Formats: sequence, structure tokens, C-alpha cells
Amino acid sequence: MDFMGDRATLLETGRFVQRQVESSAETDNSAGAAGVTPAGGPTESADAETEARHRRAAEGGDVASMSVLGALLLRRGDLDAAENYLRAATAEGDRAAANNLGVLLHQRGYTEEASGWWRVAAVAGSAAAAHALGRHYREQGDEPAAEYWLRQSAEQGHALGAYALADLLEHRSDVGSERWLRAAAEQGHREASYRLARALERQARQAARTGSSVRALITGRGERDRTDSGVRKAAVGAVGIGPGTGPGVLDTDAGQSLLTEAAQWYRQAATRGHRRAALHLGAILEGRGELKEAGRWYLTAAQDGEARAACALGFLLRDAGDEESAAVWWLRAAQEGDGNAANALGALHAARGEQQTAERWYRAAMDAGDVNGAYNLGLLCTAQDRTTQAEQWYRRAAYAGHREAANALAVLLLQAGDPTGAEPWFSKAAEAGSVDAAFNLGILYAGRDDDRAALVWYERAAAAGHTEAALQVGIACLRDGDEQAAERHLRCAAGGGSTEAAFRLATLLDARQPPPRAPALGEAQPEKTECEQWYERAAEHGHRRAQVRVGMLAAGRGDMTDAARWYREAAEAGSRNGAFNLGLLLAREGSEREAALWWSRAAQAGHGRAALRLALLAARRGELAEGQHWCARAVELGPSEVTERAARLREALHQELTA
Repeated sequence: MDFMGDRATLLETGRFVQRQVESSAETDNSAGAAGVTPAGGPTESADAETEARHRRAAEGGDVASMSVLGALLLRRGDLDAAENYLRAATAEGDRAAANNLGVLLHQRGYTEEASGWWRVAAVAGSAAAAHALGRHYREQGDEPAAEYWLRQSAEQGHALGAYALADLLEHRSDVGSERWLRAAAEQGHREASYRLARALERQARQAARTGSSVRALITGRGERDRTDSGVRKAAVGAVGIGPGTGPGVLDTDAGQSLLTEAAQWYRQAATRGHRRAALHLGAILEGRGELKEAGRWYLTAAQDGEARAACALGFLLRDAGDEESAAVWWLRAAQEGDGNAANALGALHAARGEQQTAERWYRAAMDAGDVNGAYNLGLLCTAQDRTTQAEQWYRRAAYAGHREAANALAVLLLQAGDPTGAEPWFSKAAEAGSVDAAFNLGILYAGRDDDRAALVWYERAAAAGHTEAALQVGIACLRDGDEQAAERHLRCAAGGGSTEAAFRLATLLDARQPPPRAPALGEAQPEKTECEQWYERAAEHGHRRAQVRVGMLAAGRGDMTDAARWYREAAEAGSRNGAFNLGLLLAREGSEREAALWWSRAAQAGHGRAALRLALLAARRGELAEGQHWCARAVELGPSEVTERAARLREALHQELTA
């Protein structure tokens, strides 16, 4: 067992038999025995001189020198010589000697005799002895006695006693543990500072869960890169590495306050060489955007052998564009058994097309206990069309609880024509929290015409932020006539980037407003409405119907240039309505030849009005046979009023031809 106290408290002095000495002499005695050294630290010659001086005084019967000399010899490892001096000082009533004699006997295996001397010193008021005695009783399984003596030590301001008491109380889930962790941390206890920070961080997470959300961060980025486990997702397409555990970025004021205090204690511990504290401090700083300082703490922890810090440092470097340096740190972490770093290396090599190397690192991640290794192997095999092997890896990861692997396995089975086999895996993944799996279950049930069950899963996925699921819920609400709910879900989906949702939201808003009118002469152009802004967002992402509608709105307010631009974009993308409307604009401008080309494209795509326009144009040119051809096409395509007009025109052309 190590000394029952650190070097600062090992040589604690004081008497359990109070002698009649002057207070000034007792103070000097205490300071000297405590081993207080001048600034700059002692030299070997000074140590030798001090030892010689105490040895001469001890041989002359000075009890304090006996105690100090015994402690010096104990620290050096000369137990036999130390025991003689410590026993002699103890016999004269020196409590520090009694404490150190207990330490010596404990090292020799005489635990019962050691506890006896610790009790003597503790009763006389030695905080260090009370701490050692409390530790002894805890090792013996006597927790009540351990708590009593540790509390005696802690209440006297002994940092090790406070920390040991906090550890005991925390083991029993006693809320009083934080008080004593704080007491020890305030005295500079490194591990107490770290554990206090961890406790505050847990409280911050709880505050975030009840008030808002936590973005997982330690060696990870959280929601934007989420899969199931690991550090972060490497930016290499589908090959994913998920978020791990650690500090979070908190939205609540209470959570932020707790996290700020946690960072202070992490910093105190990290400054004293605690590598895990440096790791967590770096993570918090990274979450705040203080990347340079975060990198410095990651580097400190990584150089001290913290593999997770090396992995996190790799991600910082990768995000800064330095993939080569990132790979160096990932390699170091992976070689120390960090599965997340192995996954990152695998993703890096996969992005470079080095499939065999990527597979080797994914296997290394799996061997390190990271289930993402099997999942990523499945993704790798899927990309190479090795479906059988992909299914095996997905199954391995899914059986280990990887929810995205379960979803991927279900997709694979569904693609293979086995919806019955896919459904339980979708369900398992969805119940475990996979948003994609919940959406896929909705698709599965919708394919069976079970709209009610499909809506349940769509709503679940939409509530978790799935854009396409929100679109499906919005469509269902529109179908049921609930425009208010539909608008809410469509806004969520459109805000998430869904082009179709933007178009449908615009259509919903468009139906509520009066038709646009062209501005009067000299009147300023009216501002674009919200529905037009949503139409434009969809149009800019290539939605052909939205492009046509934006063109119509522009034409309605007299902006023919903008209208022509949007009609042309829609027409060139294959929209028959866009081609028809572009033809109308061109015809009004006198470009009948180009208009006829676009009407011809629209008519061939099934636009009846375009066919009728072509028939009228041919009739006006005297091309009666051509006119009859387009009349027949218009009659075929409709709608009813077009069919009626085309039939009358065809009859007139027939009479003209037979006249």
C-alpha cells in the first residue's frame, strides 16, 4: 500500500501528549517537521546537512528530530532505521511519529498494529492519521467506521480525507459527496477537481435534457454527424463514425452555467497533469469554438497517452484541412486501441479509394470493441456490391445493438424482396431511436395501404426532425383537411431543405391570397409574397411546377423577363406547362417560329392546349393537313373545352379541304 497521505502530510507534526512549550517554539518545531522547503527546492547537500543535524539532535534525545528523521528514512525506504526513530518518538507522545509508524507497519503488512497507531494519532487530532484509519476500515469493509474517521479527517481540512469521504459517499449514492469533492478540489486535489467537474457536467446534461438538448461532443461533433457510437462521423460519404460520450453544448442557461464551472475544475485538474481532465476541457472548449486552445489541451492529453484525445486532435486537424497530420494522430490512437480512431482511419482510406486498407482498419476497430467497425464494413461491402458480405456485417453490428446497422440490414432485405424479414429489423432500429428506420417503417406500411400505421411512424420520425417524414405528415394532414397542422409540418420540412415541401407550402399559402395584378402605370412593383418566396426556393432547386408558378406570378405582376426565364428553365427541364407558357410569351413578342417549337415540345409531351395552338397556327398559315393533325392530337389530349374547340376546328378544316 502507498503512504496513507501525500508528501505534504506524511511528516505532519504535533503531540498527542501536550507538552509545556512556548507557542513560538511549537510553531517552529511544526514547520520544520512538516518538511517545508524554501522556494526553489532543496539540494542534495542541504538534505544531507538537514539529516545530519536531526540525527545529532535525535541522539541527544530531541523528540521532534526523532520524528522528522524517522519520516525522512521512511520516505527513503530504510524501514528498519526509520522504525527505531519513529517508535522512540511515539513513546514520547509525538502524534506525527505515531501516524508515520502506522504507515511503516502497513507497508510491512502489519495492518492491525498499524491501525492501532493510527487510532492513537487520530484521537490526538491527526487528520492524516484519521484519513489513513478511515481508508483502513474501508478496505476491511467496515463502512460506518470508515465514514466516521474520514469525516474527522475531512472536517479538519485534510484534502485526502475529504476526497476519500466523497468517494465513499458517492459509492453509496449519497448527495453529500459533492460537498466533500468540492472541499478537496478547493485545496488543489487533482482527482477531486476532475470528479467534481464530471459531477457538474452530469448535472449540466440533466438540465439540458429536461430543458432543451445536448449535442454530444467529447471527441465528437454531435447531431450533425450522428450515428450510434464512436467519436465523429468522418466526412467521407456513407462511411460513418458516430458520436461518443462526453461534454455537451447546452442550450439552457442552467446547463451553460454548470458547464462553465465544470470547465474551471477540469482546467485545475488538467494544469496539474490530469490527462482525462485535459481531454474533457478540450471538448468543452471545442464546443465553444475555441479551437486553438482546445487543440492545445487535446495535444497535452494525447502526449500523456490519452488515446481519445489523440483521436479528437485528429478530427480537429482534419476539420482544419490537415488530413495528413490528422492521420498521424488517428494512427497513434488506433495503435493504443481506440476503435473510433481506427474507424476514422478506415473512413479516410475509403474516401481515397484504398478499400483494402480501409477494411483492415475497420476490422481493427471491431477488434477494439467498436461496433461501428462492423457497421462500416457493411457499408464498404454495400458500396462494392458485395451484398452477401454486407448483410453478414450488418447482422453482426445489429445483433450488437447498432441501430443504424439494423436499419441498413432491413433496407437490404427489403431490396432483396423480403419485406417480412425487413420489418422486425426496422422496428428494432426504430425502437432504439433510429429516425431513418421510423421513416422507413412508414414507407413499408404505406406500401401496404395501411395509412394509419404509416402515419404513426412518419409522425415519430418527423418529431425527431426527419425532413421527408414531416413532408409525408403534412401531405396526410392536407388530405384530411387539417390545413393548420399541414402548414406546421410543411414549414418544418421546407425549412429542413425539402423542395417538395417548399412547393406544397407555397401552394397552400397561395390558395389563401387573391390573384396578383399588374401594377398601374408608374406604380412600384409590389414586394414578393411569402408564398412566392417559397415557390422560388423550390424553383431554385429544380422543381419544375414551382418554376412554372414563379413564372406565372412574375407575369401577373408584369415582369415578363423574369417570367420568361423561369418558363424556359422549366421547359428545358421537361415541363410541358413551362414549354406552353414560354410559347405564349414568345408569340406575344412576335416570335411565332420559336413559340411553335416549344408548343410542339409541349404537345408531344401531352399538352392539349399546345396542340390546339399549333392547329390554329397551321390553319392561319394555310397548312390545312398540318392543322388537322394537331386538331386530332388536341381532341385526344383534352381537356373537354379544348376537345370541343379542336373538334370544331377540325371539321372546318375538313370542309375547307373538301370544298
